[in-house]
Amino acid sequence: MPGLLEDRVALVTGAASGIGRASAVALAREGAKVVVADVAIPGGEETARRIRAAGGEAEFVETDVSVAAAVERLVARAIELYGRLDLAHNNAGIEGPRASVADCSEEAWDQTLAVNLKGVWLGMRFEIPAMLASGGGAIVNTASVFGLVGGRRVAPYVASKHGIVGLTRAAALENARKGIRVNAVCPGLIDTEMIDRAVGGTGGGLAGARRSLARAVLRSRQPAGRMGTPEEVAEAVVWLCSDRSSFVTGHALVVDGGMLVR
Repeated sequence: MPGLLEDRVALVTGAASGIGRASAVALAREGAKVVVADVAIPGGEETARRIRAAGGEAEFVETDVSVAAAVERLVARAIELYGRLDLAHNNAGIEGPRASVADCSEEAWDQTLAVNLKGVWLGMRFEIPAMLASGGGAIVNTASVFGLVGGRRVAPYVASKHGIVGLTRAAALENARKGIRVNAVCPGLIDTEMIDRAVGGTGGGLAGARRSLARAVLRSRQPAGRMGTPEEVAEAVVWLCSDRSSFVTGHALVVDGGMLVR
């Protein structure tokens, strides 16, 4: 039986690890040819290798999503490799600083917004014309539950993720009659390297014990009693990219184990 995305061409940014890697692997599993993009070269190459080892088609392209020329080259490379572009998951993002609104530096603010929000806009700026030339497509942007609610001491991250939700809705309206659907996923607490950094890195000993305790506290606060997995978010991305969601556009799909309904 063919996959949900057979013979389509997809690109995924921030695909060297976490949600991006899981998304790239899941899209390939469903038959898509995948262009893997990230600034982290070893991780990006590993993602592409895993896809090829499983029988899929994938190519890694080093890309800084905050730089217009780099994103333009990424989309051009996808077309050079596979002749078209049908799907995109604009996922690259950083957590930014832990600081209050008043204490956040201008440099940290600019960097977070450049990667998280400008990076998504640049992706769509070049993906949309390519998809129009291919007859249509589907775009999924990674926002966050913090794109729908506030959060303390993470103002640049919250602002960038709210921006992604708004940008997604604007792009969806502009392209609804052009054959391009644009949606967002809003993950909650997902077990990724970002969580490890948030609770104190990856060291052992006393630091490791503290990290384990912090992770246990985070899990206990979730209605589902656990963190989500990158693969669970990836399944939402696959659905939004597939024809099974053909009447869904401009939607911010929450994947959070009940976090926002408490």
